[in-house]
Amino acid sequence: MKLTFWGAVRTVTGSMHELSADGQRFLLDCGLYQGRREESNERNRNFPFAAKSVAAVVLSHAHIDHSGNLPNLTKAGFRGPIYATSATTDLCGAMLRDSAFLQEKDAEFLNKRADRRKRLGADGSKRIEPLYSMKDAETALDQFENAAYHRSIQLTDELRYEFYDAGHLLGSACVALTHQRNGKSTRLTFSGDVGRNGLPIIRDPETLPETDYLILESTYGGRLHSDGDIVASKLAHVITRTAERGGRVIVPAFAVGRTQQLVVLLNELTRRRAIPDIPVFVDSPLAVNATEGYRAHPECYDAETARYLAEGDDPFGFRRLRYVRDVQDSKALNDLRGPMVIISASGMAEAGRILHHLRNNIENPRNTVLVVGFQAENTLGRKLVDGHPEVPIFGELVRLRAEVVVMNELSGHADQSELIRWMKPLSKGLRGVFLVHGELAQAQPLAARIRETYGVEVVIPERGQSIPLE
Repeated sequence: MKLTFWGAVRTVTGSMHELSADGQRFLLDCGLYQGRREESNERNRNFPFAAKSVAAVVLSHAHIDHSGNLPNLTKAGFRGPIYATSATTDLCGAMLRDSAFLQEKDAEFLNKRADRRKRLGADGSKRIEPLYSMKDAETALDQFENAAYHRSIQLTDELRYEFYDAGHLLGSACVALTHQRNGKSTRLTFSGDVGRNGLPIIRDPETLPETDYLILESTYGGRLHSDGDIVASKLAHVITRTAERGGRVIVPAFAVGRTQQLVVLLNELTRRRAIPDIPVFVDSPLAVNATEGYRAHPECYDAETARYLAEGDDPFGFRRLRYVRDVQDSKALNDLRGPMVIISASGMAEAGRILHHLRNNIENPRNTVLVVGFQAENTLGRKLVDGHPEVPIFGELVRLRAEVVVMNELSGHADQSELIRWMKPLSKGLRGVFLVHGELAQAQPLAARIRETYGVEVVIPERGQSIPLE
């Protein structure tokens, strides 16, 4: 077997790792790379291998940085199966269609703006083609094949895999691959994104069997999270002080996972009367569809959420919460007065309705932008976190006067100590660890901690680096 790392290396986006085995090529994830527009466009459109040469994709979970480039893969000639859990398949149905729709609409918006500038005598930019179409997304979705947790699936006569619950997102999975030849067995485990114990809605990460090699995420490999009680208190404080000054809380949030987590937390804070009685809007068609996907998979819930349902309560709904699907209703939010919370996608503020809400609200110092997840380098979300005095939105600089609050404690990613504990059951006989899905500032301290704790070789691969496993 041989591993080649093509995405989410020394960064957190574009997860894609190639496994060569038995003369065939397999992909672990096929996610969208997000960053500088030109670099992202080039990397996402052009694969470093022939797409038709890929035998199958094994997908860890539905987040767009792990699944979002599948339509391009099929568009380029991939015709094999995409293996995923049932919940991941359903969530990808919403996410990939939404991604295609947004890319088509964003290209249309930017092309209209370029045409208008050209008519006014300004230099016109070249026309933008969407990364992929709705038709491409539908083609990819037709190639999904559901695989249950703990079910062994043969990829070749000598290579098989099994899913384990990663506890990161509804349906998220760690992938344990076993290659058996001439009586010798080699196991490679791909962590996907490892969740945290005690997250709302979903079960805790499962214990995995021992492994020879581990591909491990490192998003928060150099940090430690606060506990859940502190998170709830901090969230309540942000909303309360913003409401007291008459402002809005604008939350860029991943429509799948983070939004549902926030809704459950806000539901609980509302029940406890820990926040003011103000309206909460989830303005994202994808979030609406994804929430329906969450409702359709109670088999993935943790005991607390299951108890909610047993008592007849809806964890994803409360009196002041409104889901916004229609674009006219979204625009109408700009005309409302008074404090409110608006949760909208995308989570790194790179596309979607959140861009319009940020453009309309970040120049007002009464408002707060609440950042609740990791922001990759060169994204608009990272520029907000870094406190740039002006940020580009739709090609124009907008003055940042709103307060920016970062709450990484809400992350669905395990921190350094949690990752070290999660590794322990599979560490006996471990021969090598490859750290991915993390910037160097996070991966390097995690590498040092792993070496210190388990005495194993750790590699932080570069893009395109190949490593033989046997």
